[in-house]
Amino acid sequence: MGILEALILGIVQGLTEFLPVSSSGHLELTNSVLQTGIDPKRSLLMTTVLHFATAASTLVIFRKEVTEIISGLFQFKWNEATQFSVKIIISMMPAAFVGVLFEEEIESFFSGNILLVGMMLILTGGLLFLADRAKNTDKKVGFGQALIIGLSQMIAILPGISRSGSTISTSVLLGIDREKAARFSFLMVVPLIFGKMGKDVLEMVKTPDTLGDIDVLAMTIGFIAAFFTGLIACKWMIALVKRSKLSYFAYYCFIVGGIAIAASFLMK
Repeated sequence: MGILEALILGIVQGLTEFLPVSSSGHLELTNSVLQTGIDPKRSLLMTTVLHFATAASTLVIFRKEVTEIISGLFQFKWNEATQFSVKIIISMMPAAFVGVLFEEEIESFFSGNILLVGMMLILTGGLLFLADRAKNTDKKVGFGQALIIGLSQMIAILPGISRSGSTISTSVLLGIDREKAARFSFLMVVPLIFGKMGKDVLEMVKTPDTLGDIDVLAMTIGFIAAFFTGLIACKWMIALVKRSKLSYFAYYCFIVGGIAIAASFLMK
């Protein structure tokens, strides 16, 4: 993979991670258009690196909330910060469970299957369309709701299903305040991304020949591009969710999903 391709992938990831249009799906489509030709394992590694970059931008945007959560945990009290941390842990359990037990199966989805991506984008569009018509409330995320939102995040492992789109839509449909839903959605993925990145680094240390020569420069360029575009997209998305504009992204998902499905048949 060249530097230009990595730069483009980084920008795509930074913009689409926080916008409810599936970053992994767009990375697969971009790989297909650019014809990078990387195998599923390397594609998944690049996807993880780029997700790590946007997770880092999430920490920057929500540094106040993250600091409060960490400080609350060390107070060893059942306060609001501790409860929020427990909800984050509950929400990440389904995706962590599937990610550990079905890693090889997940890798197989990152092989340029644009038909799957197209179908899942249309499903994402349907969720966003429904959520945009839900009533506004001021409710917070509960413990049971955190598990349901976590199940949505688990399903969003599939490329084409937007993680932020599915989790925010599920939260809103459960009656949770839109801004609180967006903040919870962006924070709940951070531990998973850091955990996945740590696991990949350990595997590379143990088996350095597994992935062959990794283009560190390309991945660094992609990381930087995803980080800075992620900072912009995160702030933009929170503002859009508050104004109930999810239907715009639903139409976008319908269009791109339809194009991907059509392209999958034309490429045969």
